[in-house]
Amino acid sequence: MNSKLKRDITMTFWVTLSAFIYAIAITSFAEVGGLYPAGFGGLSRIISDLLGTYLDIHISFGTLYLILNILPTFLAFKYIGKYFTIFSILQYVLSSFFASFMPPLFTSVTDPLLIAVFGGLINGLGVGIALRSNASTGGTDFISIFVSSRFNKPAWNYIMAANAIVLTLAGLIFGWQIALYSIIYQFVSTQVIDRLHERYKMVTLNIVTAKADDVIKNVLKGTRHGITEIKTEGAYSHSEYTMLYTVINRYQQRQVIKAVLEVDPRAFINITKTVQIVGNYYQQPVD
Repeated sequence: MNSKLKRDITMTFWVTLSAFIYAIAITSFAEVGGLYPAGFGGLSRIISDLLGTYLDIHISFGTLYLILNILPTFLAFKYIGKYFTIFSILQYVLSSFFASFMPPLFTSVTDPLLIAVFGGLINGLGVGIALRSNASTGGTDFISIFVSSRFNKPAWNYIMAANAIVLTLAGLIFGWQIALYSIIYQFVSTQVIDRLHERYKMVTLNIVTAKADDVIKNVLKGTRHGITEIKTEGAYSHSEYTMLYTVINRYQQRQVIKAVLEVDPRAFINITKTVQIVGNYYQQPVD
């Protein structure tokens, strides 16, 4: 089996699992608790409920979710990547399919707070699995990934702020208690996604070593990030060292540390969180 086919099979498995988990969050928590997820999922529920209540037109969540994703899909295909978009389409098509036919699984749970918290956890897990697999659930995920890749910083909290508009709309139409529980649902979901999706999170490494050339060579085998050399001297021993300064994506952290210690087990490594990068920084393409 060649590497491309193996990658496609692996991606298909994780995307299918993501869609199944996301559908559980919608059918067994959001719909049972009358909650409105943010983003296109929430819009789909709001439109479906409005059409059913006031016009007696019944269109399923899954169908509306597919329709709303048409335009963002074209934008993702053009600006983010073809491979990413294809698997994102697979994810939200499967999510729509599962959500259309899946019965509620936890009908005995009636406490709205439990529904909001655990529904948010499961929703975030479904979305997070898709994102870690280089796909998405469509809709606002496309927007968030575009913004993150453009500015080299996570955008999920900004999307959360924008989603407040959808939840406010739900509150105005269906009551503020539902809206407030929906905010809890979305907040928990956003925190889970932020933990799982590390692509646009960066860390700074300051590496003090006596084997700078060998360390640089070994690190650059697995990354394409620049490294700055700064000649230093130990204050106690007065021995000469080199401090290597580099910024990498957080998911590369273990790989880079391993590469450093393979060459110099006595290297001193300081790791700090990087909020944002301004300037030239290599970001591996999504596809």
